Formats: sequence, structure tokens, C-alpha cells
Amino acid sequence: MICVLATIEIAEGRRGDFLAEFHKIVPLVRGEKGCIEYGPMVDVATNIGLQPPPRENVVIAVEKWESIEALERHLIAPHMVEYRKQVKDLVVGTLLQVLEPA
Repeated sequence: MICVLATIEIAEGRRGDFLAEFHKIVPLVRGEKGCIEYGPMVDVATNIGLQPPPRENVVIAVEKWESIEALERHLIAPHMVEYRKQVKDLVVGTLLQVLEPA
């Protein structure tokens, strides 16, 4: 199993628009072979001193996949190709972290 954290920076004031598009693909991705978990997360304010302030223009996609191969298939799935077209004007940048259990 692998875990993916995709940190997606969104254009100022457009996070709601981005999340509307993201939520459209969630059921499709969860139906992909090898998908264990997939969904968007946003920062929440806490009183925990180690946590930085919430980032209003960031969404973290938290994903779990059975294998790297399943993730690679996901990245080229037709619904993902179309999704990237739909959000291209909303996304400023993306950082992908692929992790495995230690």
C-alpha cells in the first residue's frame, strides 16, 4: 500500500469552485481498481502550537492505493484527464508526496 498527499494550491478565492469540481470525480476515483481511499481535506484552525495558520487557498488530496501501478493508472484515467482540463484555471500549483509504510 502507498499513501499520496497531493498539496494543491488554488487561485485566490476559488477554493469553493475547485472543490465543486473535485467532488465530481471522487466517486469515479473510488471506483478505480486499486483505490483504497481518496478525498479532499482542508486546514482546520486549532490551538495546537505546532500547527501553522490555516491556508485558505490549499486543498490536500489524501489518497491510498494498493500499489504504485494503481496510482500510475489513476493519473492517466480518462476522468482525470478531463478533470485536469476543468480545473486548470483554478490550480496555481501541485506538490505530490508518495509515501509507504515504514
